[in-house]
Amino acid sequence: MKPAHAPAQVGLFGGTFNPIHVGHLRAAEEVAEALGLERVVFVPSAQPPHKQPAPGDTLAPPNLRLAWVKAAIAENPRFAVDALELERQGPSYSVDTLRAFAHKLEPTRCVFVIGQDAFVELGTWREPAALFALANFAVTSRPPCLTGSLESWMPRALAKEIEFTADGLSGQHRSAKTWIRTVEITPLAVSSSDIRARLRAGRSVRYLLPEGIHDAVVQSRVYGPGSGVSHRPGVPDASGASRPHKESR
Repeated sequence: MKPAHAPAQVGLFGGTFNPIHVGHLRAAEEVAEALGLERVVFVPSAQPPHKQPAPGDTLAPPNLRLAWVKAAIAENPRFAVDALELERQGPSYSVDTLRAFAHKLEPTRCVFVIGQDAFVELGTWREPAALFALANFAVTSRPPCLTGSLESWMPRALAKEIEFTADGLSGQHRSAKTWIRTVEITPLAVSSSDIRARLRAGRSVRYLLPEGIHDAVVQSRVYGPGSGVSHRPGVPDASGASRPHKESR
């Protein structure tokens, strides 16, 4: 069921995509279908403030993650990718990205697609109150699903600006008139961290990664055995060509 107010036609799906996997693609497809979105734009982050690699883990370089996203979505005409966070200096703050898209799409507001796990941490993000004035929100369920409602997941200062429905599954910003709603998606227990761990252990990741990028990810050796170190110059990109290393920030 669509929200009573007309939904924006463009969804923004941000993340490190380290690497992008079938769960990402399925979530984007189901949100687009549920909300009638004409387009879902994947926005890979360069330097995520809230998600730093753990010791021994790896954040693949921006050029590789961008190439993998492009290849993974190539067959879906409703999907697109925007590299603005990779091209922007400094940490990848979502409020800056939403401001850029608000300007680009004005007067239409985009739909910011965010998982439950990230949504509950919005109070720690930069300018959290501004986020809800800049975009509509689609909060996707993700295993393990959290109990409660949208209101209970939000900091009190943010929740008081939203008029929630009786079932707690949707709401509207009192002044900006943007909307927020939960979208249930198929619970695929696939994660980028598990994929990286499998690759470090030399295990198969087939059918967890999109078929179009499986070989490129494995052959890059970014996450392979002994890869829990910073990326070095000369590692092949998704096309197999060697590119010089460029510090993202």
